[in-house]
Amino acid sequence: MALEHITRIQGTCVPVPGADMDTDRIIPARFLKCITFDELAGVMFWDERFTSDHQSKGHPIDDPRYAGASILIGGDNFGCGSSREHAPQAIKRSGIRGIIAGSFAEIFFGNSTGIGLPCVTARPEDLARLVQAVETTPDLEVTIDLETMSATWDSGSIAINMPATSREALMTGRWDAVAGLMEQADLIRQKHEDLPSPGEARY
Repeated sequence: MALEHITRIQGTCVPVPGADMDTDRIIPARFLKCITFDELAGVMFWDERFTSDHQSKGHPIDDPRYAGASILIGGDNFGCGSSREHAPQAIKRSGIRGIIAGSFAEIFFGNSTGIGLPCVTARPEDLARLVQAVETTPDLEVTIDLETMSATWDSGSIAINMPATSREALMTGRWDAVAGLMEQADLIRQKHEDLPSPGEARY
């Protein structure tokens, strides 16, 4: 199964400020009852965005200036809390194709990489500069480039970081472990046939 080679993501951004954005806030527990991850489209940050009677709280996600954004800008320790894989799924299925933040919780980062959602970090001063540029020009096109490890826009550029193994997995289209196993189905089947049957001993 051929997977996308993710080397570059380009689009407008939506800043979601604040450190320690945990997975319970990204995707409230009541949404975890979904049958497929497709049902999570549009519900990211739901309780951050709406009151109990569905009135908007004016969250950046719902700001018309950032409509259609494909890059999310977060703070430090983004994705902390419980390990629910629904959090990156909700973000990606809501149209976000990449995240730039100060740092990421390890499990969230791994779950994101495993679905082809690049998470890159930047220094606080660089993040602040990017956020200022986006707030000044909401339709600003930003490019996350995993080859040059930079995030660029028409009048600026910042350095970004990502662990080398994750970067390589994304760029070579080997970010989905299940797809990787399926590619080796013949070898797995052969190994199964070579294993002893239940109750059979080999010496």
